[in-house]
Amino acid sequence: MREVEKFNGLNGNLMAFKEEVADADKVTFVGIPGVCSPFAELFAYVIRDKESVFVSKTDLDSARKIERTSLGMQFTEEADPSSTVVALLGGLSMPQYEVELEDVQKMLKNILKPDGKIIGLCYMGMFEKAGWDNKIDFDCIINGVLNGEIYK
Repeated sequence: MREVEKFNGLNGNLMAFKEEVADADKVTFVGIPGVCSPFAELFAYVIRDKESVFVSKTDLDSARKIERTSLGMQFTEEADPSSTVVALLGGLSMPQYEVELEDVQKMLKNILKPDGKIIGLCYMGMFEKAGWDNKIDFDCIINGVLNGEIYK
């Protein structure tokens, strides 16, 4: 993969994702509970006119709808994880969560609809560091870089 565009800030990150899924009717996010799930809720908010689902690790039985509620985007009832877009969140590739690449590849074969898209959503080059960028047929990786300061 090669760089095709740059963005700044969190809003740029979210808008890049929104543009990538503009033609989709449904997006299934796959990630680590507690680490990736808040990001899935945030990205789902940006595309709140579309159906969104979250899958924990590669456990398809865990699939839940992500719906807008009075408290924001929340996981609700069980859902079918099959989708035209599968968004893999970077936490999946972090060694401490012990998610096997082979399990992710198998899951993708089971839930990605024909002619569907695989999008990587990560920060700090996680998919590249794990070598997953060359082992999963990503249509797009949206990689954010977080910088910050502490003031006292």
